[in-house]
Amino acid sequence: MPKIENFIFPKWSNYVLPTVLISITIILSILIGVIWYWMSPKHTDVGYMPEQPIPYSHKLHAGELGIDCRYCHVNVEKSPKATIPPTEICMNCHKTIKKDSPHIEKIRSSFANNTPIEWVRVHKLPDYAYFDHSRHVNSGVSCVECHGRVDKMEVVRQVEPLSMSWCLDCHRSPAKHIRPKDKVTDLTWTTKNKEQLGMELIKKYHIKTSEDCSTCHR
Repeated sequence: MPKIENFIFPKWSNYVLPTVLISITIILSILIGVIWYWMSPKHTDVGYMPEQPIPYSHKLHAGELGIDCRYCHVNVEKSPKATIPPTEICMNCHKTIKKDSPHIEKIRSSFANNTPIEWVRVHKLPDYAYFDHSRHVNSGVSCVECHGRVDKMEVVRQVEPLSMSWCLDCHRSPAKHIRPKDKVTDLTWTTKNKEQLGMELIKKYHIKTSEDCSTCHR
């Protein structure tokens, strides 16, 4: 019959379980940290700049020519959606301007055939999140707060994460994001003591921001 000591594990085996548990904890912590940081909208969405079916320069139209955002995005003051400009709006100018451009020919064809141009959406919230453009624009929140200086963009790109925490930061401290309503589409507008002015406008416009879940998740 074998001796009892032959069944005793070596001393180093006492460290196996603690070592495995500690290693798993460290690996999981690193993995969670990497996913939380690198898979956030700040890294996955910011900088998104898709190629459009027809090159369109906001730098030229909104910047150099000074076309108001509302001329193309016609429902931004009246609807939750800003509206992708229909071909008819493009043709208001391009019936006579740059008629020989091959890109303008695509617009003319779209207009003649009554087929919409399939623009690629740049800014998109999840389906479970509700956002009302008109509510924000009519409260003095400028286009630049979410979309950046599009008047300087040859190709539109996403500059903000549009994440829940990013939205809540604004709802918790809205003053620095509020401006006079007549300056909402003036992307170059600036002023001294912007936050102080914002606090005055919040009272004037009777703005009450909400952090309730049902505000955005309906």
